[in-house]
Amino acid sequence: MEAMSIKPVNPKMSLDYSYFINGLSSRRRPGITRELTKKLYNAPKETISLAEGMPNDGSFPFEAINVVLKDGSTFTLQGGELAASLQYLPSQGYPPLLKTLKEFTYFVHEPPNWQGTDVIITNGSQCGISKSIEMCIEEGVPILVQNPLYTGTEIVMKPYRPQLLPIEQDEFGVIPEHLVATLEDWKCQCSTDPTKKMPKIFYINPTAANPTGVTIPLDRKKEIYRICCDYNILILEDDAYYFMDFQDAKPVSFLSLDVEGRVLRFDSLSKVLASGLRLGWVTGPKQLITNIELHIQSAYLHSSSLSQSMVNNIFRQWGFEKMLQHFATVSNFYRVRRDIIIAAMEKHLKGLCDWSIPSGGMFVWIKVRNVPDVYEMLMTRGLKKHVCFAPGQAFMADPTVACNYIRAAYSRASPKQIDKAMRLLAELIREEQALLRRKLDNFI
Repeated sequence: MEAMSIKPVNPKMSLDYSYFINGLSSRRRPGITRELTKKLYNAPKETISLAEGMPNDGSFPFEAINVVLKDGSTFTLQGGELAASLQYLPSQGYPPLLKTLKEFTYFVHEPPNWQGTDVIITNGSQCGISKSIEMCIEEGVPILVQNPLYTGTEIVMKPYRPQLLPIEQDEFGVIPEHLVATLEDWKCQCSTDPTKKMPKIFYINPTAANPTGVTIPLDRKKEIYRICCDYNILILEDDAYYFMDFQDAKPVSFLSLDVEGRVLRFDSLSKVLASGLRLGWVTGPKQLITNIELHIQSAYLHSSSLSQSMVNNIFRQWGFEKMLQHFATVSNFYRVRRDIIIAAMEKHLKGLCDWSIPSGGMFVWIKVRNVPDVYEMLMTRGLKKHVCFAPGQAFMADPTVACNYIRAAYSRASPKQIDKAMRLLAELIREEQALLRRKLDNFI
């Protein structure tokens, strides 16, 4: 593992994090047995514990687990390491992997406010996003979201019936001017209606965004960060596709810009290592990470011990540079597939649709011409043709409004299947356009 020197930097200002934690979440308290697990995990060997409700390692039927990687390297989990991989853990995560991920996060992002920052391991980044929203969301307090947005976030928010304030995007992502205009408009409404409150959090997917494939450039990120500082807004930086950006230089993250300690960053290994490992991590201010840990304690105790041990071993085998080389290989794999789908769209959809070339990730965001709503076209006639796309409604802040966008994923289908899918989509669009013309003629 590479040596790392962390330079502590004092935060520019001290935020009141209780402002971002809702009443329900602020009433959470640590479980005594969970805290004992944390304290006893690295206790001296002579410590005798009759406190924890852990099964005896000797009762587990596993003798060893051998792992073979595609590059030919191997590792074996056995003895004490295997016992730790199959046993209960502290809620924050497997301590060796926690240390590794802290070092890796600093290695990649060099956050300026690192002294006040901590990390927690979650069941994929979706879990971290969910727990963070549950920690912050309050009835009657609106939430800023990029529009369109990752549908998994809208699903988390929906039961709370929040008022979403959608911030529109262009080919460079979230538009800062629209963010300011939305905040100023809401500020005016709050001044005349004491029941209304200003938004506290902004959910943003800045790299190869799902569903648009857009990466926000640095200058725009700086402006968005400045606006959030001015209005005291916590940034939820969902960056699951950070290592799948197709540009030569990796983007500068909001975490890398965060001098005030107002970014909760969500990373994931699902897209670049294996989604079934269900391993992600949240980086952010220690007070907020501690509160997320309480949510995890009450929900599922901790993330998979076995997954965490396996990932830590891969980091140990490869080191940071080789891990990043693997991520680059994955990124190049998807870049080739992006070019394949763009070529198929040029062949079949030209004149029918508009699109921007994704800067990373797994998706292309397609605008259909002369079809105001694609939902029935895709979900009824499309499935009858045995082709499936995600209708744009699934990704809009208001999914009830008609939408003429389609998300196409190029991650798994073969080149031949991609070409056929685009040919069938072109047929669907022409049929739908003809149907709409007949309806209009009959109406006239």
